[in-house]
Amino acid sequence: MDQPLERIETILTRASRQACVCFTFRKAARAVTQYYDRVLRPTGLRATQLTLLASIKTLGPVTLKKLAEATVMDRTTMTRNLDLLKKKGLVLLEPGRDRRERLVSLTDEGRERFQEALPLWKAAQDQILEGLGEEKWSGLRGGVAELVALARRK
Repeated sequence: MDQPLERIETILTRASRQACVCFTFRKAARAVTQYYDRVLRPTGLRATQLTLLASIKTLGPVTLKKLAEATVMDRTTMTRNLDLLKKKGLVLLEPGRDRRERLVSLTDEGRERFQEALPLWKAAQDQILEGLGEEKWSGLRGGVAELVALARRK
């Protein structure tokens, strides 16, 4: 006979696979990230690194705090990812207006690598969008935006 704890674990496991929002989105994010990573491999960039380069390029020299907020990334994860990009010579971290603030910008090599990766990213993007269709993608994008807003309010 099952112990109560084992039954609870079984129910939670079954529920997480069927309906848990966090489990479902993390699973989708892992699968999509792995796909983009494969496509971007020739550039030496991972999908997460490319999105950071794109965010830095868009925001211009940006504080670490603003970059973390814009990408919905905690500062520890942000710092770890930026350190890898810095070691590759793709980003520059400089002191900001006060000692607590750091500014992040792209180096020339970072801009070049970003441009090199764009056609590969676009091919991956087009393939995913073609598979989903515009209507489904539009609905997903809207739903994800609502989910992010909801999660950030809580």
